[in-house]
Amino acid sequence: MTRILKTIAMGAALALGLSAPASAELSKGAFAPGFSTQVALAGKQSGFSLRAALAKGPVVLYFYPKAFTKGCTLEANAFAEAMDEFKAAGATVVGMSNDDIATLKRFSTEECRDAFAVGVASPQLIKAYDVALIRDGKDSGVANRTSYVIAQNGKIVLVHSDLDYRDHVRLTLDAVRQLNKGRR
Repeated sequence: MTRILKTIAMGAALALGLSAPASAELSKGAFAPGFSTQVALAGKQSGFSLRAALAKGPVVLYFYPKAFTKGCTLEANAFAEAMDEFKAAGATVVGMSNDDIATLKRFSTEECRDAFAVGVASPQLIKAYDVALIRDGKDSGVANRTSYVIAQNGKIVLVHSDLDYRDHVRLTLDAVRQLNKGRR
């Protein structure tokens, strides 16, 4: 039933000339592309390497369209509120958008509440993770709202792509907890 409703909603959006996000993100079980980028945490800039982060534990990599927009702000606030739980589960959380580092420094403090890093997603990184937001049949230059949970071995164990931010934190935290159960 849910699938039917989504199909109807997408058809209605297309009929009205509205945009529907592409859903070609990487699949569960695929290896996450390695990358390094600049991130901001608590207003300070530093480097981030997926390989180095995975050496410490699982990584929640979530892509979002644009800092300081309503949905992206609410999503960042929700991740910040759950950071104690992610840390207790041994996970690193990093948000990714194509915003510049100056914007991300402010966003990391004001909306991420100094709780986790947000990084610069280059066009190449957005392409590698297949998370481009498609509007009117064209790449909009920003990322779709897509969350990945990546196990320490580099394999993707969860993919959740939905412009509605509300389930991203719950689903990624559940996936990290499941990984922990599997290690016991």
